[in-house]
Amino acid sequence: MTGAREIDTPRGPARVTQHAAPHPARGLLLLGHGAGGGIGAPDLVAATAAATAAGFDVGLVEQPYRVAGRRAPAPAGHLDEAWTAVAAELAKDHVSSAGGSRMGTDLPLVQGGRSSGARVACRTAGATGAVAVLCLAFPLHPPGKPERTRQPELDGAGVPVLVVQGRSDRFGVPGDGPDRRVVLLDGDHGLKKEHGALRAAVGEWLAELPLPR
Repeated sequence: MTGAREIDTPRGPARVTQHAAPHPARGLLLLGHGAGGGIGAPDLVAATAAATAAGFDVGLVEQPYRVAGRRAPAPAGHLDEAWTAVAAELAKDHVSSAGGSRMGTDLPLVQGGRSSGARVACRTAGATGAVAVLCLAFPLHPPGKPERTRQPELDGAGVPVLVVQGRSDRFGVPGDGPDRRVVLLDGDHGLKKEHGALRAAVGEWLAELPLPR
């Protein structure tokens, strides 16, 4: 870990905890937390390890409501606004600690998160210029209410997407689609099992991504 910084957004300060790749970075991966959880979630920790090993600097983003000490999530529009502001700020001044490359010229952006954070990443991919999205436990619908699907958010990312999902997730299990790979692991929405398989899936996908030069 290389430290944390606060970034002002229209919805209050967000916090980004930075993890550097061991060699000059190929890209920057921003990951957001779930609605009621934080950046210490086991799947986020595993994905961070996989990404840094694959040559990505990682920023774990805490939304303003969490930084302010609130557990109840902000409305979707507020989450998206804060996320977009964080990505824009990092695009201006992110410097790879290992290689000195400036984000926005040499480091492409991949974004993602778990659960609510995955939804934010899909909804804002176009606005931030992300080249791919990583979804951990994407909540396809509220439990027991498949008619309230969030499939349009997933389909609307507009870039390659990796979904890592528990087979017994009560929030639903997305299917493969154009430019979307779905990896199923044992477990539920918490993704607290098979972290070796999660790291392998994320690392292989990042290694295969066609990144702009």
